[in-house]
Amino acid sequence: MKNKIHWPVFLPTSIILIFTVILGALWPSSFYEWQTIIVDFAFIHFGWLFNLTVFLLIFICLYLGFSKYGNIRFGGKEAEPFITKWQWFAISLTAGIGVGILFWGLAEPITHFSGPPQVLGIEPFTEEAAVFSIASNLAHWTLAPYSVYVIAGIAVAYSHFNLKLPYTISATLYPFLGKKALGTGGTIVDILCIFGIAGGMAAVLGEGVLQIGSGMEYIFGIETGVFLWSILVVVITAAYIISSYTGLKKGIRFLADQNAKVFLFLLIFVFVAGPTTFILNLGVQGTGAFLSGLPERFLWTSPMEGSEWPRWWPIFHWSIWLAYAPIIGMFLARLAYGRTIREFVLFNLLLPAGFGMLWFWVFGGASIFYDWQGEGQLWEMISNEEGGLELSLFVFLESLPFTVIISILMLVSIFISFTTLADSLTTTVSSLTTKGYSFDHPEPPATMKVYWGVLLGTLALLTITAGTGGEITGIEAVKQMATVAGFPILFFIIFQTAATLKSVIKGN
Repeated sequence: MKNKIHWPVFLPTSIILIFTVILGALWPSSFYEWQTIIVDFAFIHFGWLFNLTVFLLIFICLYLGFSKYGNIRFGGKEAEPFITKWQWFAISLTAGIGVGILFWGLAEPITHFSGPPQVLGIEPFTEEAAVFSIASNLAHWTLAPYSVYVIAGIAVAYSHFNLKLPYTISATLYPFLGKKALGTGGTIVDILCIFGIAGGMAAVLGEGVLQIGSGMEYIFGIETGVFLWSILVVVITAAYIISSYTGLKKGIRFLADQNAKVFLFLLIFVFVAGPTTFILNLGVQGTGAFLSGLPERFLWTSPMEGSEWPRWWPIFHWSIWLAYAPIIGMFLARLAYGRTIREFVLFNLLLPAGFGMLWFWVFGGASIFYDWQGEGQLWEMISNEEGGLELSLFVFLESLPFTVIISILMLVSIFISFTTLADSLTTTVSSLTTKGYSFDHPEPPATMKVYWGVLLGTLALLTITAGTGGEITGIEAVKQMATVAGFPILFFIIFQTAATLKSVIKGN
């Protein structure tokens, strides 16, 4: 069947997003205020639901993977995988949180070490603050994001490959909605999910552009700001459109493979060149604190003291994972053919989460060590520099040998990481807005990829340049957009998870 535009999804989504782009371009103050209203409402009334949902999803995924249902093979007993396990792991890692760990892998640990929540009574720059920092990062960057992706991926893979339903997000609700999931109700769901991923992608591209811009200014003296950000958005958008154009079996597979190797090199280099013993000691102790206080770290909302920390850290992260989940789930489902649910949980949850743990051990532990030894000088440099958190990685690298070479390699890795992520998202959004997808013909039209690539890139630029009175708000604007994007998807993921459990358990 020839690919054709799926107008009921394409047209409304395009109108909504183009209107959003126009609003952000012409009335940036209103754009930012609108975001703030939604964020405040979501946190005040549903912060508890964000926390509870992500916490429970971890155990639901582990149950599906290691119970009798883990033996279910996507596509049936005779289905054969079409990519190697290394390629599968590399794509899952780099298309999941690759950009995030490069930005927050150092920025978040040093922030929590220097400024833990005041209501907890933890003194900054102490061992207690260091342990709290590592434990919090493990909560935010290991099991949590991948459990959200995995449940969405299992939902799409099972409904498409085993139940022979259309390759859409809405089809995963068939166990509850029946044929309505394939009609108007399904169309509304697909539109909602595309809007969510547009906001999530804009937020993460914003992170990448801010970090690359600050790095280029710090290393090469090129002034960062709106002009440089605009150029970077254009270049990155062009790169991921070209990569998406080449298809899954060429562009993204190659980029993910190379970037995973770069990640491993950077991890080993910092571990060996940095304070190795300190990294291991703090990592082990922080992991113990993470595991012993697991429920509290996921479920804290500070209802009486009113701390802003849960809002700006865990709920921000949950929001962005949720915004990505439906589309990342669709993408991961494409790679799951011929694999079992147990393999899916292993390669898309446990192994990437393990890598995330090591990354925060190494980068978080090393940054805390250098700040501790320097009596807060690292944090002071980051705080006083115009680049702020975006600059933290490059300030940190000055403590290691081969600073310039490693800094340039970091810039390249950030660029490739976002290209890989955006490639997968652009392709999947394009699939949702076209008809005629099949496993044998998985690529949507190139023109559709170009269209969505340009639109999503434009929204990302507006995200990092919109603010009250038109002022630049940088990373805070990114956090705003992430929460706006993830809020409506929260309710969909709950419904989708229930439908998936019903379908898998009833069918087996």
